[in-house]
Amino acid sequence: MSNAIESAKLPATVSTPTRRKGLSLRAREELIAYLLISPWIIGFLVFTLGALIFSLVISFYNTDLMSPAKFIGLGNYKEMFTDDELFWKALKVTSLYTLGVVPLQIIFGLFVALLLNQKIRGIGIWRTVFYLPSVVSGVAVAMIWIWFFQPDFGLVNGVLVQWGVKDPPRWMFSESWALPMLIITSVWSIGPGMLIFLAGLQSIPLEMYEAAQLDGANGWRQFTNITIPMLSPQILFNSIMGIIGSYQVFTASFIITNGGPNNATLTMVLYLYQRGFLTARFGYAAALAWVLFLIILVFTLFTLRSSRSSVFYGG
Repeated sequence: MSNAIESAKLPATVSTPTRRKGLSLRAREELIAYLLISPWIIGFLVFTLGALIFSLVISFYNTDLMSPAKFIGLGNYKEMFTDDELFWKALKVTSLYTLGVVPLQIIFGLFVALLLNQKIRGIGIWRTVFYLPSVVSGVAVAMIWIWFFQPDFGLVNGVLVQWGVKDPPRWMFSESWALPMLIITSVWSIGPGMLIFLAGLQSIPLEMYEAAQLDGANGWRQFTNITIPMLSPQILFNSIMGIIGSYQVFTASFIITNGGPNNATLTMVLYLYQRGFLTARFGYAAALAWVLFLIILVFTLFTLRSSRSSVFYGG
């Protein structure tokens, strides 16, 4: 009895929950997320950022990547701007190509988007048909254009002869017509820009067109005063992407003309490839790449800055 009374007087032990050691739930979720994206991070650091840094470093060297590199400082850049006539030729050709391609792709992309914005039966099929050429391999497309523009038995000259043209252009074999031919072939890749224009057209409120019709505005007035201003952000975006893409053109000039005739279609990236992989001057090729990057950056910033007063954002 006394033992029971004494045991009752003893303080009861309160069990306290033990804290589990380890990472919290949020930390574990973050760790899993980083593990899942680690392949992309490693690929970016090694093949993108690492390659950028490496190219910047070797642009100050004279190297073929096989023998010991020789540091020459700004020698590659000095040679490029003072002694290399082919650099200025390639820059001129690429700039002319850009001036021709960007407006052409915007005009045709907007025209096709207007056609595909109609509410007709089977419009989804037509949209797919017009976009499909953009996903075809660039080499395959270039081979098709070679057949199209072949001077003697090509389809284009065959049509021109049927229309009464007695002396059709020699196209890829003519210094005057080779670059315009490459500009014409660029219309093939209007698919991405066309989709962006189509999305912009479908976001324009129909009430704006109805109000314009009530005010007596015809179709052209509606297009110039409603459609174009409302599509100005898409026009700006397609212009910038067109500048970036056209200054990096390579496949068409390499496969169709290989820079000829007489360097009439020598683009910057093709010249970079020739310097790096044909003459093994990888330091000079890296310098060309960085100059091309700065040119694209300047034109992009200029386009953005000049569009501040001409682009309308609905929000």
